Amino acid sequence: MTHGPQTLPGFFLPHGGGPCFFMDWNPPDTWRGMETFLRGVTAGLPRPRAVVVISGHWHAPVFTAGAHPAPPLIYDYYGFPPHTYELTYPAAGAPALAADIRDRLARAGLPAAVDDTRGLDHGVFIPFKLIYPEADIPLVPLSLHEGMDAALHLKAGQALAPLRDDNVLIVGSGMSFHNLRLLMTGRADVPQAWAFDEWLTQAATAAPDMRAAQLAQWESAPGAALSHPEAEHLLPLMMAAGAAGDEKGTRIYHEKVMSAPISAYRFG
Repeated sequence: MTHGPQTLPGFFLPHGGGPCFFMDWNPPDTWRGMETFLRGVTAGLPRPRAVVVISGHWHAPVFTAGAHPAPPLIYDYYGFPPHTYELTYPAAGAPALAADIRDRLARAGLPAAVDDTRGLDHGVFIPFKLIYPEADIPLVPLSLHEGMDAALHLKAGQALAPLRDDNVLIVGSGMSFHNLRLLMTGRADVPQAWAFDEWLTQAATAAPDMRAAQLAQWESAPGAALSHPEAEHLLPLMMAAGAAGDEKGTRIYHEKVMSAPISAYRFG
């Protein structure tokens, strides 16, 4: 990959639980470490012309880029305090970039579409209220493919890699551990969860020519079934890793949150 002065990295970031950063918790510092990390994650980077965000909360029959010029918010969380359904994030969309994403995926042999009605789900607007609180950078949400195949998502990321050289930030928004039953009962501090976190970090930070093959086999990793009963919160990492090209990944955040090990990664 030939890099210009505006080449941006890719990220796999945790987006927390529902609107967790904007409400009270017991203990009060439950999400504070993650919040502080997200607020500073883009420090020192050039200002992107747009951000592509792959959220674990949008799955579609084909890879689909959101093309709404002024995307509304989707409050897709339940049972939280009333004020959390009044949060705002008035970022613009980028319809031309959404069409470009569709075309790049199609040229790579991946079925793709645009959706000019889709808004921003909480996997997008909740972390970005911390990352870019002024809401002054256009966002393009990008769906997962409902087939949930890791290799397919790695290939999709590869197709989008050149956008990083065009001042576009690529962010996978999910969670490195996502077993809600164990999280909500505080019983995620088990050997399998830590084994998977260790494996995931080893795979994400492996030599670039080995990374995709390892990540594609994530379901056979130790602790995988316990850490991710469903794949959707891990697959955004595949997109970010696929877009990394020949650049190495690094773990940039690691913390025990609600008894579970949570990690985040930067590529490039």
